[in-house]
Amino acid sequence: MEIEWTERDPDTRDKRTVRAERFARKWGFKVQTRRYEPWVPVPQPSRDMWETLLDALERRYPRREGVTDEDLKQVRAIVAALPAEETDSPDE
Repeated sequence: MEIEWTERDPDTRDKRTVRAERFARKWGFKVQTRRYEPWVPVPQPSRDMWETLLDALERRYPRREGVTDEDLKQVRAIVAALPAEETDSPDE
């Protein structure tokens, strides 16, 4: 199963395509900055990537577009285990 979306790179603010792929019961992420460039694996996906994947799976689940209960359970557990993102707040 593959799910793709576009987003802005947090470092460069350039547009990129992100692909989440489930193979052998494991999720992997790859990014591509331009159309014909090779896909680059993401060794440590961000919490935002996992949350975007979970949102996409939840939207596809009612339509049964290849999404299983196991997929949702696995990704929800991963998101729950990730530390919350730190927000930049001014020091008082």
